[in-house]
Parts: sequence; C-alpha cells; structure tokens
Amino acid sequence: MPLVPTSLASSWGAWAVFVSVLATQLGVPIPAAPMLILAGTLVADGNAPFWQMLAAAVLAVLIADSLWFAAGRLYGRRFLNSLVRFSLSIDTTLRTARRWFERFGVPLLALSKFVPGLGLVSAPLLGTTQIEVRVFVLWDLIGATAWASFWMLGGAALQEQIGKLVALVRANGTTVIDILVMVALGFLLYRWIRRVQFRQWLEKYHITPDQLDEMMRSDTPPVIYDARPQEIRRREPYRIAGAVSLDLDSPDRFDQLYAEHEVVVYCVCPNEATAKTIARQLRAKGFTHVRPLKGGLDAWEKHGYPVEPIPAEHMLAPADHDDIDHDMVTIRAAAPE
Repeated sequence: MPLVPTSLASSWGAWAVFVSVLATQLGVPIPAAPMLILAGTLVADGNAPFWQMLAAAVLAVLIADSLWFAAGRLYGRRFLNSLVRFSLSIDTTLRTARRWFERFGVPLLALSKFVPGLGLVSAPLLGTTQIEVRVFVLWDLIGATAWASFWMLGGAALQEQIGKLVALVRANGTTVIDILVMVALGFLLYRWIRRVQFRQWLEKYHITPDQLDEMMRSDTPPVIYDARPQEIRRREPYRIAGAVSLDLDSPDRFDQLYAEHEVVVYCVCPNEATAKTIARQLRAKGFTHVRPLKGGLDAWEKHGYPVEPIPAEHMLAPADHDDIDHDMVTIRAAAPE
C-alpha cells in the first residue's frame, strides 16, 4: 500500500531525505529519523530505490559533518563554546564525548549518530584535535551509512503498521507533515522552558567573578574546583589560584572536612551547564554550599583576575591516579592540601 503518491516520491523523495537530514545534522532541532522511516516505507512499496535514498542521507551527513569539522579545526575551543550558548545539553555532551573518544578512539564516530547529542558534537570536537581528515571522513562515512540504513530498514520492516498510522492520520483531516511540525514545535517549546529554568537556577545560585575575588580575600576563602576536562587542562595549564582539579572518572569519595565549606565550581563553558551538574552531584554527597562561577574561567580572565600555572604533579593522566592518597579524595577530586 503506497504511503505517498508515486509521482511525489519519484520527484522529491530523495531531495526530501537530503534536506531533512542536512537540517538535522546542522543543528536544527527537528529529528531526521521520521523522514528516514518514511523513506524506508517508500522503498518497501517499490516507489523509490533504496540506494538513492541512502545516498541522499549519507551525502547530507558528510556535508554537515565536514562543515562542523572544518569549523572546529579553524576556531578550536572558541567555536565549541559558542555552540554551548545555543544548547544547555551540549556542554555536558561535550564532556561525555571527550571522555568516550579518549577511551575508544575515532572508531566511536561510527556509532555516534545513534547517541542523542553525541552525533552533533563529535565532528566539531574532532576538528579541534590532530586527527587526519581522511580518517575522519572514513569513519564518518561508515557511521552515516549505518545510521541511515538502520532507520530506513526499520521503516521498511514496519511498512504495514506505518501505513495504517498514516491512513488514520489522513482520516482525521491531517497529514504526516502536520504531525511532524507539531512534534517539532513541542520539542522547541520544551527546550525553551528548560533554558528559562536554567537561567532562573543560575540567577539564584551562581557567583560572579567579582564576588569570588572578594570571598578569596576574606578570612574564610572557598574551596574552588576546576571542572575542566583533563584534555583542556593539559592544553591550557593554568587555573584560578588554589583551585582543585576535578577528575570525573575517580571514585565517588569525598572528604567530610569540606562538606560545610563554601564551594565554587568552574569550567570553560559559557552557560555553566557542566558546573551545574557537578554542583548537584556535590550537594547530593553532602556539600551544602556549592555555587557555579558565572561565565566560568573565561569570565574570570576577562575581568582581569590572575591565574596560576597548574603544578606538574596535578597534571597526571587518569591512569596515574594510583599515586594519590585515596583517604584524601573528595568526590571525583583530590582534596586540597
């Protein structure tokens, strides 16, 4: 049973897949999976060739990811920080992506499209590294082919069920496009509400660079945690004076001695999403006074406040943490002396 008129499928079917996938991979918050599923039903109905639809999807992914990769290579961390401004989840996703790529290497790119958020940040993140372009393109091609094939084959396998759903939608005077638009608008509304809630949280709990400087000059200075990824600390080996480097891969221990202290957490993210996540983890572990630094380390430097070099002994790779006294380990961090 055809889901879309044959003439329509033959005239713009592949183009619809190309535009939908390209928009999604460029960051438009509209999922491409529904279009790929419909493309799979067209293939099963005999209204479109599989390889034509697959080629359109893969080409769109390669174009979008190449643009992201080039931007990461040209502008580095500044570009990643600009991405964080547009999405609250990208900050945390970047941290996860760094950790996974450090552990599994570039082949992880073949699976990144299947993980929400990871597919968008992988290309610009890898652009900031020394990976060869041909290696990136090879694994991106493998990943794009696997991702598009998965959804299209799923659509072909569920052809009958999807056909009944489309018939039901049409019987009620609407179209599949109407449903997709409503889902997209609902998703955008949800993201906007999350952003408003996040801004309200920041206004309530964050601390400005000026306030932190004043606290550091007081008789009871706060404990400061450097929440930047280890890779960035190695590339930019400086910190706010006295800050403690957080290691998110270490055991969840903490020193009760600091539970009642004022704690300030900072990273390099413009909207402090990672700092907020870590602050909540610390609160759950018994730390009662935890606040993220507004604007992170970038804002601290822009205000003209000094930084200090990170001591060599604090730049150990995660595998070298056996030398740390585990009785003096806070939650995912070495306690200050």
